[in-house]
Amino acid sequence: MLYPKLDVLKTKVNSKYMLVSLASKRARELFAEPESEKLDNYISHKEVGKALEEIAEGKITLTVK
Repeated sequence: MLYPKLDVLKTKVNSKYMLVSLASKRARELFAEPESEKLDNYISHKEVGKALEEIAEGKITLTVK
């Protein structure tokens, strides 16, 4: 089973392409600066999973200019 579920992620970011872009940018930030984690506990141990968990919890949002 995948966590977080895609349905939950789609409520936070409307486009799956924007979701991938946002998650990859955040994963790169987490890889470069591990102390920048926004949640206390993560289920995933990898940066991409952590980024998706942050998006699902609403800690990371997308702003379009």
